[in-house]
Amino acid sequence: MSNPVLRRIENGVLTLTINRPERRNALDVATYLGLAEAIRDAGTDTRVRAIVLTGAGDHFTAGNDLKDFQAARPMGDSAGMTFIRSLVDSDLPVVAAIEGNAIGIGVTLLQHCDFVFAATNARFRIPFVALGLCPEGASSLLLARMVGQRKANDWLLRGRAFTAAEALDAGFLNATTDPGQALAHAVQVAAEMAALPPEALRLTKRMLHHAERQQIHDTLDYEVQHFAQRLASREAQAAIAAFFPARQK
Repeated sequence: MSNPVLRRIENGVLTLTINRPERRNALDVATYLGLAEAIRDAGTDTRVRAIVLTGAGDHFTAGNDLKDFQAARPMGDSAGMTFIRSLVDSDLPVVAAIEGNAIGIGVTLLQHCDFVFAATNARFRIPFVALGLCPEGASSLLLARMVGQRKANDWLLRGRAFTAAEALDAGFLNATTDPGQALAHAVQVAAEMAALPPEALRLTKRMLHHAERQQIHDTLDYEVQHFAQRLASREAQAAIAAFFPARQK
């Protein structure tokens, strides 16, 4: 089995690649925990001054692996929330590079990245309601702050897919790139930051997020409770099972 998270350090930049292209980089427990471990390790690695997050192949990520949603889960933080909290707490700048699809938590995790660059043909969707679920990743707090309440309603309540152009216009992205160029652009921006005085860089990020970090963690706690309840509901399990028609026979 291949490593679900690839790490590469070059010129002070740690590039983390979600490496499940055969599943459109769907995030399972091992992938979440591998990402969380890598981000936390980077915080104490003096070689690392910035992080780039991307996906292998043609997609960023199809979101949570729905097979994991059909398994029994303990109460408290899931592996996905362990990963999100590692992003929230990181003092290193994080740059995301999006090609292809970014779905569900593949969108909400971007709220916790400092820079997001997407190819012009990238597609985004947050289909929680369609799956019988509810917001996660602090999207119930942060998304409206980033893109405005009306747009957040559209993306969360309707679960409508949206393009890179719409995401850029809403202020959710820093910039778009030609297809196939998002990673190169993200690495360039990360390398520029990696060349800066590292203590000043980390302190500046910490200060930018100081006032809201506890609020984000409190929101995650609130969302986790409701998400677990929704995931255990008949409504959600029926919606998720509909994605696996062959298993219904």
